[in-house]
Amino acid sequence: MNETRRDRDAEGRARNARPRDGLGRPLPYGAEGVDRQPEGVVRRPGETLVEAQRLLDAGMPFHAHEVFEDAWKSGPEAERELWRALAQLAVGLTHAARGNSAGGARLLRRGGGVLAGYGEAGPHGIAVGRLAGWARELAARVEEGAVVDAAEEAPRLRGGP
Repeated sequence: MNETRRDRDAEGRARNARPRDGLGRPLPYGAEGVDRQPEGVVRRPGETLVEAQRLLDAGMPFHAHEVFEDAWKSGPEAERELWRALAQLAVGLTHAARGNSAGGARLLRRGGGVLAGYGEAGPHGIAVGRLAGWARELAARVEEGAVVDAAEEAPRLRGGP
């Protein structure tokens, strides 16, 4: 009988312990990977945006998604859709950079659509209008076959260029 080994965390939940690359793809055990984002970190909104921007700029949108996910799970109910939409943009960029154009475009459009509902400026200085436009434009390019470099395509989360 061939038994499959499952990685587990301290509470016994299944957790893949394989190292990951900058786009979140699993690497073989023992390979040099990128440090994972700790899960369940509660940050103030400004801290979330700074950390997510750092990861996006480094070409690590998968890891930025995890930061946004913490915000949507720990933040106030009224802001959950905002953080979830930002996480969808990060995952959409991840898929696009991995070459999954259909999944990337779908998530970019979904997250961008939610952000468009906020108008031009959102809570915490988030440039929701610009982000929604960025998501639509990138989704269209991805559907046309554009090759995406995650760091080069990293959006600016707050005001400014």
